[in-house]
Amino acid sequence: MIEPAAGVDRAILCFLVDAFEEQELEGGETRTVLHLHPRLAPIKVAVFPLVKKDGLPEIALKIEDELRSEGIATYYDQAGAIGRRYRRQDEVGTPWCITVDGETAENGTITLRDRDTMEQERIPSDSLTERIVQKLKA
Repeated sequence: MIEPAAGVDRAILCFLVDAFEEQELEGGETRTVLHLHPRLAPIKVAVFPLVKKDGLPEIALKIEDELRSEGIATYYDQAGAIGRRYRRQDEVGTPWCITVDGETAENGTITLRDRDTMEQERIPSDSLTERIVQKLKA
């Protein structure tokens, strides 16, 4: 018997099954990652202030507002350790995380972290929105 039906729910399940991965890290820790293509990810960018003081939450909220004004779906989180915040976003498939720290207040740069490679780079915060838009088009 052949069943030719192919509904949306089956396609979504295929995307999720294909994107899900559990990676073994150093020290025996497991990292759960949902490798959704950035265009399919419901949250494109997560914004984290490193600490809840020194004006960092205000800077982070301003960055989030800039991204949202360009139509980019964001998530703001200031609860818990930064590593745990990264892991939570890895699990839901967020492609990029932005960390606002002391250097942001000093020289206007932020840390941009890629979900798939876990690489982090310092970039000027004023070029962030343009950079994310370019990454989404790629």
